[in-house]
Amino acid sequence: MLAFLALCLPIFAVVAFGFAAAKRKWMPATAMEAIGLFSFNVALPAMLFKLMAAQPLRESFDAIYFAGYLGACLAIFAVVLLIGRIARGNIRIGSAFGAAAAMGNVGYLAPPLMLPMLGPRIAGPVAMAIVAEVAVIIALGTMLMAPSAKGEGLKAVMAGLRGLLRNPVILSIALGAASAGMELPIPAPIERFLAFLGNAAGPTALFALGGTLARLKIGGQLFAVAFGITAAKLFIYPALVWFVLGSWLALDPFWVICGVLLAAMPTATNAYLLAQRQGVGAEEASAAVLFTTIIAAIAFPATAWLLDVPVP
Repeated sequence: MLAFLALCLPIFAVVAFGFAAAKRKWMPATAMEAIGLFSFNVALPAMLFKLMAAQPLRESFDAIYFAGYLGACLAIFAVVLLIGRIARGNIRIGSAFGAAAAMGNVGYLAPPLMLPMLGPRIAGPVAMAIVAEVAVIIALGTMLMAPSAKGEGLKAVMAGLRGLLRNPVILSIALGAASAGMELPIPAPIERFLAFLGNAAGPTALFALGGTLARLKIGGQLFAVAFGITAAKLFIYPALVWFVLGSWLALDPFWVICGVLLAAMPTATNAYLLAQRQGVGAEEASAAVLFTTIIAAIAFPATAWLLDVPVP
């Protein structure tokens, strides 16, 4: 367990440093935003494209894994949505809760945490988790959180889909998969360029994540909801993925480990941004992002230890 803590805590320490830098105003909010945009639009796509294109598609993509992971993701979304709907009497706020429980920070946190443990083969599972938790859940959440006026849900979904088609992370995954499928070798100078640029993804993404967390506001009455979403995100979701991929589908241990670790990622800030954009459940989603990120600093290495992941 101590070995996993030693591996993971420096990663979360960068998040904490970004949080402190924003709180202490060592860096202006505009600088934090610029760092986040650089990581999301430039460094992270470069890293994902290189990882995806560098290995055969048959090794990085598994349709059964994707179906099982997506099924578990949708199940968590639906169950938390239903509980929120019953507790608050509103499907829109229930959808915000469901999105917070199903959308993990797989883009920013998964590569720096999982690459040292499992190597570059994680590119495929990470890409499939991004598609499941970002593309699918954002589309569903956008439709269900939209105001109930006629046609508003469909308009919101169409706008969201157009945004996803321009999303640099989604595009880099698609292009990397296409390159791997056609077995196109990456020229050495381009590979070095992508590696050099992609190496900046982890530190910049984590630092910007800390700055984002520092701007989130949490009221005194949100703790019960936040802890409920945290339990669903960090404990129930990984357990469900373990059961579906390992016990039910009996996949290779590599895929099971990847799926569980990806499910154990804290709530993505995208869940908060989606709720804020739709004007419902933003405070609860904000609290869930902060709580899950803090607790994941211990819960994620504990999950890796329980899975008996090889320590590098």
